[in-house]
Amino acid sequence: MATTKDTIALSDRHNSRGIELANRGWLDEAAREFKRAIELDPASSHPHDNLATVYSAKNQLREALGEYLAAIELEPDDATAHYNLACFLASRGADLAKAQFQKSLELEPENTEARVSYAVALADSGELEQAKRELQSAIRNDPKEPLPRHQLAAVHMAEGEYQRAIPQLREVVRLSKEEGEAWLNLGICYTKQGFHAEAERAFQRADALEVDRALLNLHWAALCAISRRRPEARRRLAEALRLDRKRVMEWLDEEPDLGPLAAALDARRGSGARRAKGGAGGPGAEAEGGEQLQ
Repeated sequence: MATTKDTIALSDRHNSRGIELANRGWLDEAAREFKRAIELDPASSHPHDNLATVYSAKNQLREALGEYLAAIELEPDDATAHYNLACFLASRGADLAKAQFQKSLELEPENTEARVSYAVALADSGELEQAKRELQSAIRNDPKEPLPRHQLAAVHMAEGEYQRAIPQLREVVRLSKEEGEAWLNLGICYTKQGFHAEAERAFQRADALEVDRALLNLHWAALCAISRRRPEARRRLAEALRLDRKRVMEWLDEEPDLGPLAAALDARRGSGARRAKGGAGGPGAEAEGGEQLQ
């Protein structure tokens, strides 16, 4: 339809009315106003941006993404449109990814890679029990694939359930003997459980494969310290620090079992203070992720 000054003015009124309704939490009514504004003035980006914010609040994430992108396509130099998209992706990006993984699995339930990726997204969001269920389902569907077992072991390790991780990791290295990371994680789990000889053998296997050598040397140093092999512990810790001092210092801060290692070996002399650890309904002037109506 041809856009005139009158239709543009009417579009603006619908957009303003949509903002009022959104601020009151009347999202369905606000969405209708923004859609009407778009019909009257398809070249205006603001109603698209505002409709996206309403969709986000209603958890219609794919629709929200489409409207944010439409707003930027119409006005690529609009800073607020880019800001709103960034806020949406920062706050809802993980939810959007999980929704798309779910849809993919509805269409192709036997896709092991998709199920593992969905489980990793769940674990990253702190939904560990559901992540474990998805990984167990992937294992049942494809018992000879090592990836879901390795990821399940990683979830168990994140929960401190090292005894549950060990059988999964042993099966991973049985299925794929060249999985260096699995051997490393197996060594870590054995160390945590007090199986020092088994941990030593696992670290030796990892050492012969492609693996994060800073992490390997750090945990091997911890095993050596526990086994009272202090010279080797100092040597391995020094090598870990040489390879990646910043990350090793962070690990020493974050993992309680490694802190005593650093203190006992005086590895942190001159390193400075310990790093500090941190340990609305409708879309108003700012939505949940910080998006701004305009």
